[in-house]
Amino acid sequence: SASATECRRRKMEDCGSSRRMDASLMAALLVLVSLSAGVSGDSFTVLKAPKYVSFREGEWPVSGERIPDLVALTMGFSVEEELSWPGLQGGNLFQRPQANFLIVVRGVGSLPLPQPAASYPVENAVPFTLDSVANTVHTLFSEDTPVVLQLAPSEERLYMIGKANTVFEDLPVTLQQIRGRLSQDNSILNSLPPNSLSRNNEVDLLFLSELQVLHDIAALLLRHNHLAKDHSPDLYSLELAGLEEISRHYGPDSQQMKDATRILATLLQKFADDVFGIYSRNAVVEVVTVKSFESPLMRKSRSILQSIEIGNPGSPYNLAYRYNFDYAAIFNIMLWIMIGLALAVIVIAYNLWNMDPGYDSIIYRMTNQKIRLD
Repeated sequence: SASATECRRRKMEDCGSSRRMDASLMAALLVLVSLSAGVSGDSFTVLKAPKYVSFREGEWPVSGERIPDLVALTMGFSVEEELSWPGLQGGNLFQRPQANFLIVVRGVGSLPLPQPAASYPVENAVPFTLDSVANTVHTLFSEDTPVVLQLAPSEERLYMIGKANTVFEDLPVTLQQIRGRLSQDNSILNSLPPNSLSRNNEVDLLFLSELQVLHDIAALLLRHNHLAKDHSPDLYSLELAGLEEISRHYGPDSQQMKDATRILATLLQKFADDVFGIYSRNAVVEVVTVKSFESPLMRKSRSILQSIEIGNPGSPYNLAYRYNFDYAAIFNIMLWIMIGLALAVIVIAYNLWNMDPGYDSIIYRMTNQKIRLD
């Protein structure tokens, strides 16, 4: 019996030790998973922001589909659905940024940016656009003609309204135009540090073209710095896919990818410093880095000189027009005004029909028989 008891005791000790080992392995696995997610995850980084737009330090994740709402809130606009995200604090009601620059970098989860103001992880990285914010800016400040620029050089997609048509009329937008710009003496190629990128490779040229667009936008804004003194906020949205093509062509651990990442991080910081100074420190500059979007973005290209898209023309699916969230308020205003006018007409008509001329003004007194006899 003593030997049986000893065997049972040894089995229990072995079972307990194996359970502790399993628990330790599980904890180590969770730590590795969290570390890998923190290293390779997508990020939303704030490079520059005025003092009255306060971002808190923390690791609060931002949903990719809510980034347009976050941009709208930083510009002082309201959103349809409340954004319960603690990273952005309430700001000054009487001040709004003069401009917002959002740059989306595809192909990398994070960039070694020198001086970020705040950075947050991005979850559910789905494609998004700032069309809703652009429509809000155009609707509220249509008389002031604000600058709205949305550009994706890799897809040759450009949309600008307001004063952007005048300011950026010399901006190269197609890949052929940008490559012609790279061949000029004052192109950005002369200011880049030594690197392993080739000017004769189509993939490398796409990345260098995007760098040239960033440089030219800052140069044109510096030439037209009077835009920073008007009362209408400006909106800029850029999508860069050069890093994604380099990673796909050379590999994520290649020397070309390392050099391109370092160059882009340095140039983005310089771009943020330049536009922040042009707008007298009243601009917000954000960078969204995503390795890859979870679903492709299906979007129609817009004309370079298009001012605003109205209605839903040419839809092959007979879709309804885009819903306007002010419809309910406008409908109620018109409905009750019409009901009030209809009731007023009915009341006035009833009183006129049943009015006694004998008790009315002197105009109708002669119709009274008694007065006629007198």
